[in-house]
Amino acid sequence: MEPVHLVEMQRDKQDAVDVTSWVSVCPAGLWRVQRKWTHERTPQSSSDAGDDASCSPNYCPKLGSLCRVRVQLKAREDDAQDDGSSSTKGNEELAVAVTELVPTPIVRRLEAVLQVPLGDWTNLRLGEGQCDVTEACLEGMRAGEKCELQLTPIGSGPEPSVQQPSDGDLPLIFTVELQAFTPGKESWEMSPAERWEWVKSHKERGGGRFRSGDVWGATDSYSRALKLLIPLCGLVGDVEDTNFLEETPQLPSSDQLKIKKAELHSNLSLCQLKLNQPQRARDSAAKATQLEPGASKAWYRLGQACQRLNELDEAKVAFKKLLELQPDLPAAVKALKEITNKEKERNVQLGLRLSKMFS
Repeated sequence: MEPVHLVEMQRDKQDAVDVTSWVSVCPAGLWRVQRKWTHERTPQSSSDAGDDASCSPNYCPKLGSLCRVRVQLKAREDDAQDDGSSSTKGNEELAVAVTELVPTPIVRRLEAVLQVPLGDWTNLRLGEGQCDVTEACLEGMRAGEKCELQLTPIGSGPEPSVQQPSDGDLPLIFTVELQAFTPGKESWEMSPAERWEWVKSHKERGGGRFRSGDVWGATDSYSRALKLLIPLCGLVGDVEDTNFLEETPQLPSSDQLKIKKAELHSNLSLCQLKLNQPQRARDSAAKATQLEPGASKAWYRLGQACQRLNELDEAKVAFKKLLELQPDLPAAVKALKEITNKEKERNVQLGLRLSKMFS
């Protein structure tokens, strides 16, 4: 799986309406998202470059920005507006100073497409991957803007439910409003220490999600961590001979970063095996074993992936390497026996085909 957001950006002009589409990760799988602006957008002016991102409507949230956002199911919003109910009073009652924003505690739910409470103002930190759909949308919004999202599931897996009752029709249509946000940073604007903190938090979050059964969410977290760690490894490696690390003691050495990178690739491989993506799992595990040849878990996952792909010779090499690291490991011994049996079956079938050809 590619590092998040698995984004496939396509822009289209239809009747002067700006439409953007991408693929987002939800706990139960992948969804195609289309964003349509509910208004005509004005071009961003270069004169705004010196404005504070927290107060300028021409700036978009960045990594780490706290965004005050409201997501509503389109049908419910329309009904509320028709009868004059509370969905129209939000800004007057809920207007807050940007400096007062604090993250809204949200429990991630496996059965939900969106992870934010529908209809309520929520403070969401951009970059944490709490709700990939909403975060990907906010990356291109400005304070005070509103847009419409159309969601369609990808694949044949189970369809997650929405957090409030709907008529069950697909695609699902939501509206997203961004009231305000705090300043953030693009990854390239961050210091190495800030990037490292994000890497650690993504890895920890990925482990928690995997243990809770949220495999798609764990995949997303590990991918986010790798996306930040890969350039960080190159930066630390380039300056390790200077006094850079002495000035930033909170950063690990290049060797330690390489081990962390191997762990993330190995964890990602496990997620991809769970998601029945053996080719991606093989590639991730192979990267892990190259970075850390003594990583037994990575060798095991590489063997599993190759075995599923019917690459028996490669699987045999991986499991034999695992036995060198952990002699008599039952799982590796069992896997090698299975491979030997498959090879025998393959040879028998090949012999039968050859005999028919020359008989």
